[in-house]
Amino acid sequence: MQIEGHSRDEKRKNGLGYFFKTAFSPLTATLKFFNDHFKGLLFVVLLILLFAPASKEVAKPYNLQTIKLSGPIMDAGKVLEQIESAQKNDHVKGVLFEVNSPGGAVAPSVEIAYAIRELAKKKPVVVYASGILASGSYYASIWGEKIIANPGSVVGSIGVILEGADLSGLMSKIGIRTQSVQAGKYKKVGTPERPWKPYEKAELNKVIQDTYEMFTSDVANARKLDLKKRNVWADAHIFTARQAKSVGLVDAVGVLQSAKKEVEKLSGVKEARWNKEDKFEKLIKKLSAEAAVTLFTYFPPVVLK
Repeated sequence: MQIEGHSRDEKRKNGLGYFFKTAFSPLTATLKFFNDHFKGLLFVVLLILLFAPASKEVAKPYNLQTIKLSGPIMDAGKVLEQIESAQKNDHVKGVLFEVNSPGGAVAPSVEIAYAIRELAKKKPVVVYASGILASGSYYASIWGEKIIANPGSVVGSIGVILEGADLSGLMSKIGIRTQSVQAGKYKKVGTPERPWKPYEKAELNKVIQDTYEMFTSDVANARKLDLKKRNVWADAHIFTARQAKSVGLVDAVGVLQSAKKEVEKLSGVKEARWNKEDKFEKLIKKLSAEAAVTLFTYFPPVVLK
């Protein structure tokens, strides 16, 4: 009797086990799937959160665009792409060029400046100095219809510099000497292995002075300033926003909201719809600005500083 009772109990338990196993099998299968593919699913969720639209409503296309220039100017590619996009986009009626940059290399600064000039021929461009509008970044901004500077911003530093280190003393202590083969008297102009010779300095100064002439001439033309008085507004002077306004480098002192209002007024839009910067692009720009470095070679770069 005990053995038979035990057998019935076992059968009942086995039956209940089978019932629960069958009843909850979809749940256990789901949990197993999540456990096996957790990382992949997490990645998909992050992508959905990052790129999914904020609402189900179809948004109207933006009609005003902000283009940002931040950090040292070493490459103009991304900014030029945005300028070209704004120029070709018929929905865009006005542009805010927001700048916070200490300047940088000559060529990309000039590229941006001339691209802004072409853009301003088709639609109003207002420049807003959010922090630093100096040297190459000022050059990049001169053809905006209006330049508005934050009250706490720094403006100016219209000048050109080419610098390099003299490592001859350190090299002598360490016991390092360089050797090279070159053709051309000026091929090693800017070398850090020894002090620059007078004729080398003269050669570099020739480049600096001509670049300075180009810089100040373009500023005078764009801002309608007297080139003969460039010692007042150029000469690498550094100004506060109010001082910059007094010498004609900016048109007004104000904050971001006032700069946006100016774009809205000049563009004539009835309903202002501003573009929103892509989150991923914003992160990449931030990382790029923080990681920007200048690499010096035998011929150090000429920079607007």
